[in-house]
Amino acid sequence: MSSPTTNAALGGGAQVKSAVRTIELLEYFAGNTGMHSLAEVQEQTGYPKSSLYMLLRTLTELGWVETDATGTRYGIGVRALLVGSSYIDGDAVVAAARPTLDLLSEDTGETIHLARLDGANVVYLATRQSQHSLRPFTRIGRRLPAYATSHGKALLATHTDEQIRRLLPEQLEPLTEHTHTDREKLIEELAEVRARGYAVDREENTLGVRCFGVAIPYRSPARDAVSVSVPVARLSPGREETIRHALFDARDRLTLATRHF
Repeated sequence: MSSPTTNAALGGGAQVKSAVRTIELLEYFAGNTGMHSLAEVQEQTGYPKSSLYMLLRTLTELGWVETDATGTRYGIGVRALLVGSSYIDGDAVVAAARPTLDLLSEDTGETIHLARLDGANVVYLATRQSQHSLRPFTRIGRRLPAYATSHGKALLATHTDEQIRRLLPEQLEPLTEHTHTDREKLIEELAEVRARGYAVDREENTLGVRCFGVAIPYRSPARDAVSVSVPVARLSPGREETIRHALFDARDRLTLATRHF
């Protein structure tokens, strides 16, 4: 298995095989929840079974991987949570954004997300849950294709068309029946996003949910964005305009809060 994250980080330089395999294995477990047999992991990674077993045993002893009661199935361990939490806790943008996320949550009454572009994906860094019983749920650390989310499209729109073509394949994998599957059609929409200043996810990630997102322009291309998610059933006439104004206000506040970053 070849990890895009690992390859990009190494940039083609010298690789320490055991370190690369360790990172790729942890990324495999992070992206495939639940417990997996040795045979399943070996099939997906392509590692020799003997070296894979020793690596899993070492990671299990160190707490990065856990096993089930039988000791024959493997999943991500608690150490990964500790590292992930320390990343969030130590991130300056997340800290600076907290008051604005709280205010945006109060102003809209809907679910709020702060996300960061990571390659062709977005990763959720912070969330504020809606108080309504009908609401979308997204966990911190979740990774989704940028082209299928409002904050992802807002971030992609800060890149040039050629940068987007290098980042995304021609054919995009659909998450729902509404997801863009043609890169060039997505690029056409991103031109509209640049013109109006915000992006819309029209049930492209989750059926029944529409999302609105804006990029935070403290760097160029932008790295972070904030979004508001609303169940379509609650999206009454005029509601989109109210959310748009609240998002623009949040963007201005976040631009001010991150001006020294």
